[in-house]
Amino acid sequence: MGVLDGKVVLVTGGGNGIGRECALLAAREGARVLVNDLGGGVKGDDAGSAGPAETVAQEIRAAGGTAISNSDSVTEYDAVAAMVEQAKKDLGGLHAIINPAGILRDGMFHKMAPEDWKAVIDVHLHGAFNVTRASIEHFREQQGGAYVLFTSTSGLIGNIGQANYAAAKLGVMGLSRIIAMEGQSKNVRSNIIAPFAWTRMIATIPVKDEASAQRVEHFKRTMRADQVAQAAVALCADGAKDVTGQIFAVRGNEVFLFNQPRPTRGMARLEGWSPASLIEHALPAMRADFTDLGATANVFPWDPV
Repeated sequence: MGVLDGKVVLVTGGGNGIGRECALLAAREGARVLVNDLGGGVKGDDAGSAGPAETVAQEIRAAGGTAISNSDSVTEYDAVAAMVEQAKKDLGGLHAIINPAGILRDGMFHKMAPEDWKAVIDVHLHGAFNVTRASIEHFREQQGGAYVLFTSTSGLIGNIGQANYAAAKLGVMGLSRIIAMEGQSKNVRSNIIAPFAWTRMIATIPVKDEASAQRVEHFKRTMRADQVAQAAVALCADGAKDVTGQIFAVRGNEVFLFNQPRPTRGMARLEGWSPASLIEHALPAMRADFTDLGATANVFPWDPV
């Protein structure tokens, strides 16, 4: 018996990395799986291939599970709507969507080409919209459904060279929150995961010295895609039916719950504020509560467990 017995799960980006591990684990936990993957490169700038998705589907079937494949792009709404119908027709329904499909086109913002901004937003933010909007009415009608969308510490905390990726991933946070709020009365859940895992996307980050190379080898062993998949599959299960609207991070064998933006300090002035009084009084009083510009390593300074 698995935690997803009787469920049908759509996994985007399921041909490689986190998506692949999610698809394989969902099947081992009893789900019938639609494996979607465009089969393109990390930058999303090639034609793609049906091979990666079908290879994973074949692996599931060889292990005794049920799986079919799809190689359409999550950036096309009609294609995603067809995926939903494919799951319903060929697998008998749809109960959860895990959506780690993604690309990277890193670069300093002052040098970022408009097409690189648009491509990343299209896959990550518009893709998240497409998979949720194309399926939300089905989930509401059947009085149940779960989304596991993917954010990133690049958006939650910040990372130099990833303005496009960070903007998209923080947008996913807002999208998931509203889906959870609006779906609560219909038992439609949405949560997000910020993954730490060695994947082909992370492998594109240049290694500049021996110390960095040793650290990379350590991370390959201790931050794996299959560890992230455990949380993604758990959030699809009925055992997590009261978990919605939350932000998780998975880092090796560590699981974190992130807080969400709330006021940390407030000041009032009965006569109102002016630019001068804000500079003289309000901003200095709040300075101790400012969030610094440190990146993820400042927030997680220890090696993964």
